[in-house]
Amino acid sequence: MKTLAIVSYTTESVNSYYNQIRSLFADKIKIKKYCLEDFSVAGGKEIAADVLLIPSYHLFKKIKKFVNKDTELLFANRTISKAGMDKINNLKEGSKVVLIDESPEMAEQIISVIYQLGAKHIEINSFWSNESSKEDEIYIILGQSEYIPKSAKEIINIGNSLLDINSIIDMGTKFDMFSVLDRQDVLRSYTEIKTANFGLLQILGLTNSRESQLDILLQTIDEGVIGINPDGNIFLYNENARDIVKRKNDDVLNKNGLKLLPEIPFLYTLENLKPVEERIIKINDYDVVVSVNPLLHSKKMYGAVAIIRKYSDLEKKEYNLRKKLIGKGYAAKYDFTDIFGNSDAITESKNIAKRMSLSNSSIFITGETGTGKELFAQAIHNNSLRKEFQFVPVNCGAFPESLLESELFGYEEGAFTGARKGGKPGLFELAHNGTLFLDEITEMPMNLQVKLLRVLQEREVVRLGGDRIIDVDIRIIAATNKNIKQMVEMGGFRQDLFYRLNVLPLKIPTLRDRKSDIIGLIDHLKKSFNSEFILTNRAKEKLVNYSWSGNVRELRNCVEYLVNLGLKEIEEKDLPIDYIEKIPEEKLIPSEREIIREFEKLSGNNLKKYIFILNELKTAYAQNQRLGRRSISNKAKIKNIFISEQEIRAMLVNLEKHDMVEISIGRSGSTITDFGIKALSCLKMG
Repeated sequence: MKTLAIVSYTTESVNSYYNQIRSLFADKIKIKKYCLEDFSVAGGKEIAADVLLIPSYHLFKKIKKFVNKDTELLFANRTISKAGMDKINNLKEGSKVVLIDESPEMAEQIISVIYQLGAKHIEINSFWSNESSKEDEIYIILGQSEYIPKSAKEIINIGNSLLDINSIIDMGTKFDMFSVLDRQDVLRSYTEIKTANFGLLQILGLTNSRESQLDILLQTIDEGVIGINPDGNIFLYNENARDIVKRKNDDVLNKNGLKLLPEIPFLYTLENLKPVEERIIKINDYDVVVSVNPLLHSKKMYGAVAIIRKYSDLEKKEYNLRKKLIGKGYAAKYDFTDIFGNSDAITESKNIAKRMSLSNSSIFITGETGTGKELFAQAIHNNSLRKEFQFVPVNCGAFPESLLESELFGYEEGAFTGARKGGKPGLFELAHNGTLFLDEITEMPMNLQVKLLRVLQEREVVRLGGDRIIDVDIRIIAATNKNIKQMVEMGGFRQDLFYRLNVLPLKIPTLRDRKSDIIGLIDHLKKSFNSEFILTNRAKEKLVNYSWSGNVRELRNCVEYLVNLGLKEIEEKDLPIDYIEKIPEEKLIPSEREIIREFEKLSGNNLKKYIFILNELKTAYAQNQRLGRRSISNKAKIKNIFISEQEIRAMLVNLEKHDMVEISIGRSGSTITDFGIKALSCLKMG
């Protein structure tokens, strides 16, 4: 660290210069302070410093013998504060004033500055000049003064003199600290200081204006920019570079970049005058992509500039590029608030899905057609950490096998006849950092199931006709309306892929399982069609008790039909005939109705299980077969119904008590009765 010595006539003026210099240069230089009286004692003091700042030649002659011969001299150009100048400007026109400074030489210099700053309305004389009467006059002093006569009419203290801007620039040059010339440092410090160096101030302002424009440009660039001169010293270092390198400007600027940042291949570019393209290096244990280009003009080397960016930033750029290449529209539009319903069944499914969304694990959604599997998938994506990236839906049953493969994996130019020029990125690439929704996953051909399994295991893809490995980070949400477990058991779907996908299973309830939501859903759908029709109670009853095999999708079609009727009130007869469940031809006698009501109360929450058992017995009856407890249990497992053989035994006993089934002796199995078939039809209708 270099040393600056300040010498002046009084301690007060020394401290004034010291505070001004310290505010600009902070702790970058050492500062020593001396007064004239320090050298008046026998022997005096030797001034050992790199630079000596002194206000006048008159003072220098007095201390010359104490100055080290290697010390550089800097004679101060002084000015006054804005507040001091305001006091002078407030003097009446024609006023005669006397200025007192620390020496005649210094007084004349400040008088020149005051006149140059525009105070031509008064007459100023130096205290030491012959023109001054020194009696009954106005006196201007700079700080404290011991020369003020007792006869002074008025004393105006304009404060200690200050270093002018060119003295600061000279000092910054001598100490190789050009950073202080930044407009934000120097000009901000001079907002309260009047300077007579108008030309220098204007040039500095223009220069800093252009530098500020360049600085703004550098800060708006996404990448970090580091520039070095031919000697390797860093002269350019923008904010993004600072975020990556993790070093302050003062620790980098004007330092040797070859030593400070040896990871960046500056030396190769300086020696060979050749660029370095897209190289991955480590800075602060982080992967960084760097490119270095030589700065050449008229065959002369002016240094080199490095463009650096974090690898994750590069990935994000690639993602945006993929998005542009493939097209727009891959975004999830729906959230959990868009899933309508307050029934226990749908509320439980939403709560489970919300918890699943916070994970990165694969999700397998099952449910009948029309239950809203993609709606749930979009809501999960929008509630996850991947919501800022793409949601890419793929209907595996909508593409031929060859086309599905090229859509998923992409292809290189010339990979097959009709391949697009330049190739095409696949949907795996587009979904990078986002979510890939594979609807109707059970329709995916076996050979593609193998490739999908590899993507899930390795997190990388290779385009058709290519050999470049592309890393992908995706979350898979798969869905099907089929019995996936039964397909796995029968070899229709790969077991290893199923287990990879079925990490978080989610079952969407049917509309039959959430009847309490049906009328509310109808009202909700009416609003989307801008319709206000009213349902009669009988029409509501029929709609609620209908089986809705197409679930919400079928319900929406029904509402659209009713909207187009243009009726204000919808009666039972106005409902589409296809939506009315046929009433059993067999007429129930009062005692049978009573038995069914009693049975419904007895079954409670197990009613669905009883209906399942009666359905299986009815199917077996049509095939002239009987079913045992084990057979019913196996069928329940295939259909994801959790019911043990002991439960089945107890339920069969209850059904027999109500004359709905007959249990054969031994292991012959059970059969449904005629009354059981009637009861089943009524139980299905609600």
